[in-house]
Amino acid sequence: MAYQVSIHPALDGGVKKGQSNFSGGTLVCACASRPVKLAVKGTVAHNHACGCTKCWKPKGAAFSVVAVASTDNVTVLENGDKLAVVDKDALIQRHACKECGVHMYGPVERDHAFKGLSFVHPERFQEPGWPEPTFAAFVSSIIESGTPPSAMAGVRGRLNELGLAPYDCLNPTLMDVLATFAAKKAGTLKEA
Repeated sequence: MAYQVSIHPALDGGVKKGQSNFSGGTLVCACASRPVKLAVKGTVAHNHACGCTKCWKPKGAAFSVVAVASTDNVTVLENGDKLAVVDKDALIQRHACKECGVHMYGPVERDHAFKGLSFVHPERFQEPGWPEPTFAAFVSSIIESGTPPSAMAGVRGRLNELGLAPYDCLNPTLMDVLATFAAKKAGTLKEA
């Protein structure tokens, strides 16, 4: 029998189309008692399945579901005392619940193309209709989490079936944003 990989519980049964008028909502951790709650004003962007080893994933999932929101639009509503930064040296300052482990938000605060954005896990919204993932990033990284290399063709095939183009970094649009930022900082690209 072929090695089976759970992409993510919110995706394994198919990608559910989001609502075009989604205007944000409340992210909630997995704690039954005193859950951490965050408000996200407005919609999220660049939602994708991520295979990196840093993002929080539900138990048994090979990928996370992660998107970005403006950090200015993210507010801790309840039980912020339960949050702690997972890795203070990381670019993305992932704030996780100390009890259940769910990463609630991850702002980018240092000089970077993504400065001012916070990474969030939209499947944690109480409200339905969040924008669906549109691609898969860091696909090869799931090998680092224990997926056998021999399963990767099947994983990429399943991602394509779900309509999530698999990339071993970010999608072309986000890679262009990163390269443009680097070129402007280096002085090799003037304002376009």
